[in-house]
Amino acid sequence: MLTVFFRLAAAIHGYLAFYMPTNRAVGWLRSPRGLKWAIPVALVATPTYLFAMSVCVVIIERGGPGYLNVLVMLFAWNALKFASMAVLSLPLMAGGALARLRRREGAFVAG
Repeated sequence: MLTVFFRLAAAIHGYLAFYMPTNRAVGWLRSPRGLKWAIPVALVATPTYLFAMSVCVVIIERGGPGYLNVLVMLFAWNALKFASMAVLSLPLMAGGALARLRRREGAFVAG
């Protein structure tokens, strides 16, 4: 039974990771090539999602359709994803730089 749940969770994760654009963007930002763009993208995307969220909240408060609450949650979640990526990018860049430095030092010692 646990195997069924594990495979179901893996299938859902694979679907969401492939078809949801923000998950693809965050995945690219975590890569070594995209890591240098993490902070600029987060500085643009986070306020944009927060603004879209506030617009939906205003529409809901003025009598708009209730299904916009789903968009509010989606925009809040995406804003959190990009904000956390901005925070995590500095330690990830530092770790990559340390790994490159260790490899370079190892090449000098072995050579």
